Amino acid sequence: MRTLVIGGTGTVGSQVVRALTARGADVVVLTRSPEKAGRLPAGVAGVVGDLQSPATVRSIFAGIETVFVLTALSQGEAHEGLLAVNGARMAGVKRIVAMTLQDPEGAPHIPHFGAKIPIEAAIRTSGSEWTLLRPNSFFQNDYWYKEPLLGPGVYPQPFGDVGLSRVDVRDIADTAALALTEPGHAGRVYNLVGPRPWTGSETAAAWGRALGRTVAYAGNDLESWEKHMLAVRPDWMVFDIKLMYAHFQKNGWKAKEGDVAMLGRVLGRPPRAFEDFAAETAALWKTA
Repeated sequence: MRTLVIGGTGTVGSQVVRALTARGADVVVLTRSPEKAGRLPAGVAGVVGDLQSPATVRSIFAGIETVFVLTALSQGEAHEGLLAVNGARMAGVKRIVAMTLQDPEGAPHIPHFGAKIPIEAAIRTSGSEWTLLRPNSFFQNDYWYKEPLLGPGVYPQPFGDVGLSRVDVRDIADTAALALTEPGHAGRVYNLVGPRPWTGSETAAAWGRALGRTVAYAGNDLESWEKHMLAVRPDWMVFDIKLMYAHFQKNGWKAKEGDVAMLGRVLGRPPRAFEDFAAETAALWKTA
């Protein structure tokens, strides 16, 4: 069974490729970058293309039986996702597993939340077997904060004091690999969450314990955060993410009742804990 992984060189997609190859799957990765296509793991085929291009959409699904759909944060995210679903439909792909995010309907005004809604609707009516993976915020996003954590000792992600049920990317990948290669997941929607919610200050404290130093939470001032981020990120992205953080500060982004137990049943083990991820990452940083 040949599986196409869209977005297979990024944070999540690369782990999905790892999990699939561990299961002996025949994997093809779509990437925009010829350089990244040349650095894929042994035995994984790469194809260079762009989901904004109808020529790519018409060609990449030939011979593909299952597909993992991941659309990166972009201004054309919904368009890319819909083109991918159309390509899969035209090629008669048997099974689609797509990663969106937890409860996009709860905040459709956030651009990258709202973009997931039409993609999910198209997948549900595609004619293929489908599974929707709806993860919470990734533990691995904290890799971006290595410098402030190891330098001034600050955790800068301003997600507030209500809490997020963050999830390890490896749990997302393992769930995706199961849904792509095993029966029993058709028509299922899985919220992918960690064992407990974390606030910003709790996250800073967890990093402090892992690193053996004091780590302060930078706080919830989104105006200051925006000013800093506009120096390093495009304005459309900062606008989108600021809306997301404002939503998190007001409402949180917690698991629903039964989500943690459900993910444990799917994986056959408990979901990974944030404090274990932080300790593992801190050990790697100290030896780098």
